[in-house]
Amino acid sequence: MAEPVPPLPSGADFARQGTPSFLTPNANFYRIDTALVVPQVRAEDWTLRVHGMVDSELSLSYDDIRSRPLVERRVTLCCVSNPVGGPYVSTATFVGVELADLLEEAGVRPGARQLFSTSADGWTCGTPVGAALDRERGALLALGMNGEPLPLEHGFPARMVVPGLYGYVSATKWVVDMEVTTWNARRAYWLERDWAREAPVKTQSRVDRPRESATVGLGTVTAAGVAWAQPTGVEAVRVRLDDGPWREADLAADVSDDTWRMWRIDLEITEPGEHRVTCRAVDKSGSAQTGERAPVLPDGATGWHTVAFTAR
Repeated sequence: MAEPVPPLPSGADFARQGTPSFLTPNANFYRIDTALVVPQVRAEDWTLRVHGMVDSELSLSYDDIRSRPLVERRVTLCCVSNPVGGPYVSTATFVGVELADLLEEAGVRPGARQLFSTSADGWTCGTPVGAALDRERGALLALGMNGEPLPLEHGFPARMVVPGLYGYVSATKWVVDMEVTTWNARRAYWLERDWAREAPVKTQSRVDRPRESATVGLGTVTAAGVAWAQPTGVEAVRVRLDDGPWREADLAADVSDDTWRMWRIDLEITEPGEHRVTCRAVDKSGSAQTGERAPVLPDGATGWHTVAFTAR
């Protein structure tokens, strides 16, 4: 039995106003990976090797992991290739063991900087050792997702989940090997393709309603969307109609700094024709989401999301 997360508070989303549900169903959870064919590893055949700059190498079976204390964590994951306003962000309740427990049991040696993980299909990932060991961050070796074993396409039998980092440096699916090493000793798959070595999640927000090119009636129009700033958390979302003043949106219940937060606001549309709605988030450190446009390469897109719509 896993140590459960608290129940979701009422008002955790504004799904009736157009946001996603707070938890993303497994079938709808975004998937980005390099696997042409989803690896199919039987639980009874799976082992995880933890080695490298450690005092004691570990070789762990699926039953070994399941017999350890399990914890639940709600985490929003997002892909570095997500464009501004894009769909590659989702939230789930993951169940697994503390990654820090495994690494501390192995005994990380001084000078180690990278946790170099490898999936069953040979894909590799480099994660900062400090992030994997940070208990406040709460990195997991996850076995379950939203009350079920991990789906095949999301990493069964086991995957890494490290809040606050883009997936390509943190979220190895079908993981079978973890080598504690340095940055100079090993170079992961995407690092060889000119992506950044370390990739903390950038504060972002998105307009989900109205949809791009939608037609709405004159009068009160509800705009709604999501914002995320893991692991700092979202403090505020500000919304602008056309070139008007920025206004504070209403926020849904604050579930966790490691998860997204929904927002909504009523806008008064008095003039027919084309209009725009733009959003920007502020994290709990007081830092506002930048409006400067940057592409996804090398460490994630930036910019404010704007949706154009028509009022009649």
